[in-house]
Amino acid sequence: MLRCIAIALGLTPLMLGCNAADRHAERGGENSHDQRHTQSQATTDETTMATSHARTPGPLDFTMNRLDGTPEHLGAYRGRVVLIVNTASRCGLTPQYEGLQRLYEAKHRDGLVVLGFPANDFMGQEPGSNEQIAAFCEENYGVTFPMFEKISVKGAGAHPLFVLLTEATGEPSWNFTKYLIDREGRIVRRFDPRTRPDDPEFVGAVEELLTAV
Repeated sequence: MLRCIAIALGLTPLMLGCNAADRHAERGGENSHDQRHTQSQATTDETTMATSHARTPGPLDFTMNRLDGTPEHLGAYRGRVVLIVNTASRCGLTPQYEGLQRLYEAKHRDGLVVLGFPANDFMGQEPGSNEQIAAFCEENYGVTFPMFEKISVKGAGAHPLFVLLTEATGEPSWNFTKYLIDREGRIVRRFDPRTRPDDPEFVGAVEELLTAV
């Protein structure tokens, strides 16, 4: 039947075969193009997904050691308002431990947690071992909020947590610099060391984060 139609149209069998081959090649090219497009789109989608899942590390993405050496991931405090403070035992501001403990006791049920990070960066005012620091805090101020191993909080040897805090709001200028973190783990504000834990502006900032929806 095809041969008769071809002859009627003036096509030779060879020409008919070539036309059929050309049509097959065209369909094959279209399929190949579609496959390449699908693969390219899949690669783009995977890249987009990977990018969307990647995020800049935050202050609650670190694992730190408690004073007794127990590692703790700070992500455990996500959902709370976090107050990070670099502390020292032989500083004129050391009595702020008492105010920090009172603040912790008053606001803990509302969602506040205080995290203490001893550091010996300012005139050697935290020379003790982790065991000595733990005993000092408990015996003198009854500290019950989480305290972590002694680290460096400024300069070339600063721990990455404090590098992050410094880049966001400024380097600790002395012992008892205070950093507020909201419930989402975002760095909100830095308070200077001489800002007392019962300072009205400071307490107001804490309460604002605690009541934020």
